[in-house]
Amino acid sequence: MVKIRHWTLPNGFKAHVSENDLKLVEEDLSEDLQQGEVLLESVYLSVDPYMRIHGDPIGPHKTMFGEACLKVIKTRNGEFPLGTLVLANSGWRSHYLSKDGKDLRSIPYDLGSLSPSVSLGVLGMPGLTAYFGLRILEPKAGEICVVNGAAGAVGSLVGQLAKQKGLTVIGFAGSDEKCNWLTNDLKFDYAFNYKKISLEDAFKKAAPKGVDVFFDNVGGDFFHEMVTKHMAHNGRVSICGSISNYNDTEKHKFPQINMDILFHELTIRGFMVYSFEKEFDTAFNDMVPLVKKGELKFKETLFEGFEQMPAAFVGLFKGENTGKAIVKAGNYP
Repeated sequence: MVKIRHWTLPNGFKAHVSENDLKLVEEDLSEDLQQGEVLLESVYLSVDPYMRIHGDPIGPHKTMFGEACLKVIKTRNGEFPLGTLVLANSGWRSHYLSKDGKDLRSIPYDLGSLSPSVSLGVLGMPGLTAYFGLRILEPKAGEICVVNGAAGAVGSLVGQLAKQKGLTVIGFAGSDEKCNWLTNDLKFDYAFNYKKISLEDAFKKAAPKGVDVFFDNVGGDFFHEMVTKHMAHNGRVSICGSISNYNDTEKHKFPQINMDILFHELTIRGFMVYSFEKEFDTAFNDMVPLVKKGELKFKETLFEGFEQMPAAFVGLFKGENTGKAIVKAGNYP
């Protein structure tokens, strides 16, 4: 028998997320597999802000949903030999039983010397989000790009990709340490601690004539002030997330902004990364060489142990992570 542990969400999240919202459940699973079945152990698991508002708990235990990189530990399926690494939306569980392997995805590139954890970060959903979210902004060399949540899994990549296209990049993050990482290591042109400086003062220094492209991870007051005060004529905005609002129990109302959008002829577009799924291979072809050559840098905040899932998740909403938050739950190789 294999003991499977699940982090479950029995009653949903209540306002601000808490570790107490999640409960650990254990169950025994027989190792006597049927033909076609694959038994896997979670090696790395992802925690992401979107989990606060998107998706439903899985199965009778209400297992918390999410993506994992898993290792095959027993198999009766010829497509998945022992030791194979795969990706699956298997949820927050220590082990997973696939009935036929159809819900498992091979890592779509050669890892080389990279850790498999990159498949959940820089070369996974966050990396793809940065790639396509920037692309829809149609960035042009010489323009000014702003990204908030700039030291996170997505924002840190957006800024680097924009720099490679010849844009001036301005990042906003929540600590001096993060801002130093953005300017010193990732070569952002400017990085501001939003807890210490107003947008007005920041843009007097960095973009007095306005911002051409704005990649929004935060929403709320930041988005409203950007659209009404700091966008250049014909500016473009992509809305990736709104983490400042994810714990809200009721919607905030802002003064109307439609006239600001009209007179500045702004383009504002929300996007979901899986709308670009048919083009994922193109993105990987561009990004994998950059990562391997060290030209697209990344950082992971690694939590050791499956029991750290709730703490890793709650930490996202406190700004405790730099780069991608990842939980290492199993051994590899």
